[in-house]
Amino acid sequence: MAEESPKNSAAEIPVTSNGQLEDSHEHNFNRDLKRSLPAGLGLSETKITSHGFDGTKEGVVEAGPFPGGRTQQKSGPVVLADEVKNPAMEKLELVRKWSLNTYKCTRQIISEKLGRGSRTVDLELEAQIDILRDNKKKYENILKLAQTLSTQLFQMVHTQRQLGDAFADLSLKSLELHEEFGYNADTQKLLAKNGETLLGAINFFIASVNTLVNKTIEDTLLTVKQYESARIEYDAYRTDLEELNLGPRDANTLPKIEQSQQLFQVHKEKYDKMRNDVSIKLKFLEENKVKVLHNQLVLFHNAIAAYFAGNQKQLEQTLKQFHIKLKTPGADAPSWLEEQ
Repeated sequence: MAEESPKNSAAEIPVTSNGQLEDSHEHNFNRDLKRSLPAGLGLSETKITSHGFDGTKEGVVEAGPFPGGRTQQKSGPVVLADEVKNPAMEKLELVRKWSLNTYKCTRQIISEKLGRGSRTVDLELEAQIDILRDNKKKYENILKLAQTLSTQLFQMVHTQRQLGDAFADLSLKSLELHEEFGYNADTQKLLAKNGETLLGAINFFIASVNTLVNKTIEDTLLTVKQYESARIEYDAYRTDLEELNLGPRDANTLPKIEQSQQLFQVHKEKYDKMRNDVSIKLKFLEENKVKVLHNQLVLFHNAIAAYFAGNQKQLEQTLKQFHIKLKTPGADAPSWLEEQ
């Protein structure tokens, strides 16, 4: 039988016949205790130890996890789990890799310029790239000269048109020279008309060559630049791997050699892919270039020959052959209502 305690009824704790606390009352007591504890000390950090009423430590609160209860995390630094990704750390890692890659590439470029480093060379592909860059400069020169010719021809056609109008005006006002002014006016107007036709052919030639040079060839050269960057990265990591292989092999260097081998393989695959892309683009560019320039050179020749031969019919037929439509002079000018 449990003994009667002389304590106040408010502090009475029911016990079993062997002196242990009853589970239900212990749970209720702990719940009340948790509510009365300060916010900094949770129930997860305490437990109640009962030694019976004949002991000296009845109702002692000891630090430690409460058995059977929910464990709560203590206050302090929050540790993220491995699967939780931190965007700031990811960006920092990317910056670190980029800086290391830039350093290696810069060192490789300097070594090559100083004649100390070796570089991978594809002789056939390098020759094709050099020819492409040289041809691009020559095509740009042709394009510049054709634009100059177009500007000068436009000025001449404009002058001929004004001269024809002046002759026509004098033909109406000068009865003695009516006939002479008249056929000179007709000649200048015919020349101006043929000049406009030739100008349309030249401008079409300029537009086609400009697309070839500044879009098609430039796109291929952009791929060439990416290929050259991949080649530098490949040589940089190849050099690192060769230097590590020449050094000692121990527990410290073997992980570095393995990591360097993996990076070398990644950049080798990238280099091979870019080299293949450049080869394919150069092949298609050559086919496209021959087709475009063949048509444009035939157009340019036939238009120039017909113009200076005075063959108006042949000149117009040339434009129809290449589906060139001339703009009506002043068609793009705004009307007087739009100018108001």
